[in-house]
Amino acid sequence: MTQPTAKRFPTPALDRLPEDIRTRILEVQEKSGFVPNVFLTLAYRPDEFRAFFAYHDALMEKDSGLSKAEREMIVVATSAANQCQYCVIAHGAILRIRAKNPEIADQIAVNYRKADITPRQRAMLDFAMKVSRAAEEVAEADFAALAVHGFSDDDVWDIAAVAAFFALSNRLANVTGMRPNAEFYMLGRQPK
Repeated sequence: MTQPTAKRFPTPALDRLPEDIRTRILEVQEKSGFVPNVFLTLAYRPDEFRAFFAYHDALMEKDSGLSKAEREMIVVATSAANQCQYCVIAHGAILRIRAKNPEIADQIAVNYRKADITPRQRAMLDFAMKVSRAAEEVAEADFAALAVHGFSDDDVWDIAAVAAFFALSNRLANVTGMRPNAEFYMLGRQPK
């Protein structure tokens, strides 16, 4: 049985989408072999789709003091705290692939404090969780704790921005009832 893209709000037909959005979705499908449901769900609002993915790409695809795997760690840890099934499953798959570690995403999703990560990554996730769950409590001591691990001001901004952006994403996924694609569950489980 095919799972719906999302439980709430209609999924627009691909052939009825604006050309730029349709092109992006088809490129993702060609690269990954399927269309992640987030693309189809957010296409319901084309202008917001464009803004969402422009900011996503600016955060997640650039060169940074954080590795791409570390950025995915932030997504998985904060999405688990926000109880976002879609992002934990989808970004867990991306984390497994980027970290080349079939266990890391599950460890981080369940309890990042017990995951096989470095003290630097633990400090990064502690801060990301605070931004995601209690940003009003961020204080100078949090910045000092990150500096001890060599994080620059730009790195701290990136940690905060990824956590904040995915708090938005988690809430949209939960409100729409977005379903993880079946393909995500097995991606990166077998080391290559």
